[in-house]
Amino acid sequence: MGPRLWSISGNSQKLDGGAMFGNAPKAVWQQWIAADEANRIPLACRAMLVTGLDGKNVLFDSGIGAFFEPRLRERYGVVEPQHVLLESLRQAGFDHGDIDAVVLSHLHFDHVGGLLAPWRQGQPPQLLFPRARFIVSEEAWQRALQPHPRDRASFIAELPPLLEASGRLERVGGEHSATLGPRVFLHRSHGHTPGLMLAEVRGGQGAIVFCADLIPGRPWVHLPITMGYDRCPELLIDEKRAFLDQMIERGTRMFFTHDPHCAAAGVLRDDKGRYSAVAEQAELAGEVL
Repeated sequence: MGPRLWSISGNSQKLDGGAMFGNAPKAVWQQWIAADEANRIPLACRAMLVTGLDGKNVLFDSGIGAFFEPRLRERYGVVEPQHVLLESLRQAGFDHGDIDAVVLSHLHFDHVGGLLAPWRQGQPPQLLFPRARFIVSEEAWQRALQPHPRDRASFIAELPPLLEASGRLERVGGEHSATLGPRVFLHRSHGHTPGLMLAEVRGGQGAIVFCADLIPGRPWVHLPITMGYDRCPELLIDEKRAFLDQMIERGTRMFFTHDPHCAAAGVLRDDKGRYSAVAEQAELAGEVL
């Protein structure tokens, strides 16, 4: 029997809809996601768990977690005060100590904050996942160490020293990780942030790819739709087109981290070259890859 797939919910967020849809007008994006009175839309921070991957339990991203102090939790629209990812792992029958590797698409806080224990007054940040190796691209690592003023607030300054001090950090320069081997192919994208790593897990009968912030959810499958947070939207669109064409060619499914209602879907291109999500799944619960 091959690896099994799980969608693991983390803390959810509410962020400004205009920021999440870049230069798309509200008249367009509100057809996909309804905004509240403050113009914020609901977003998931979902991780993907693959169990039995050559004997390893591998988590892809860790969501935003509960590391923010209350003032910043309110500023960044984090809904729940508790560490939801840990609760979701337990509901699936796992503990953070059961995870052998955590693959980090990049080091923005809404993708790695779940690596840290919940905030406690007067306590320094504490790294969870005591057995796991932490896998990140070399480019994303360097960006976190030397962020641009435009995205400096997106990083957790205390996290890189904690990862390095763990002795379990793997910085990847190529298409495969020494920890995970050939069954996990690591695509790269630079339009959202330098070195964004899109992990494609290949099984005996299919494959699934963690789309991270190249394609945060179903609305962003549409080619011209980008986020205001993307560093280079035109580059991202070119990368997205090439990426989606590869996924269609190989029949690879997509895993969405920020879509509030859909964890995974296939992708279809029509005769006019427009892309859309198909065969949507709200969650994955031990599905064989």
